[in-house]
Amino acid sequence: MAAETSLFKAYKMLYARYGGHNLVETDANVLTSLPFIVLGIQAPRKKFNTTLDANSLIGVGVASTLYHSSRGKLRKYLRRVDYTMIATATVCLSRAIRNENPKLLMEASALLLPVQPLMVSAVHTGMMEVAFAKRAVNDPESRKAHDVHNLSSLLGGGGGCALFIADDMFPGMPFLHSAWHLAAAVGAGTCNKRL
Repeated sequence: MAAETSLFKAYKMLYARYGGHNLVETDANVLTSLPFIVLGIQAPRKKFNTTLDANSLIGVGVASTLYHSSRGKLRKYLRRVDYTMIATATVCLSRAIRNENPKLLMEASALLLPVQPLMVSAVHTGMMEVAFAKRAVNDPESRKAHDVHNLSSLLGGGGGCALFIADDMFPGMPFLHSAWHLAAAVGAGTCNKRL
């Protein structure tokens, strides 16, 4: 029993020190943040809005890397930066897809980003999916890309949501967060193909 208690204390110390279950998991979280930077570099930059979207993906990768490699008190703040950058990327993507987003919605999103990033992400992701569906109905050329996006959303997005929820429900399960990074990167990659 004393050995179990000592092991648990050591585990908690490692988690607090490395921000993951161990140094290997921390490294995995940092490495799986890098695909967002690559996606941002490779994203189309045809117009101002698509350039903003591409840069926001790079921002997601940088914010995630900083968060997962941070320690101590700074880590708490960088986690918020990470969530806010993810929400910012969804706003930029919805703007790149739908240039006619209402000004009031964009202003409200900007105000809510730091305090309700998940809500902002949900609204803009929904708007993006509706815009993709409308485009696929009106443009036969984009139907195949839409089908690929839907499949990846089902596998990556649905699986990604499940991984995100599981990461909160089972914090002791290793590499769940890294798997979520990869699922989210697949989803972001299929969105880039639609711009």
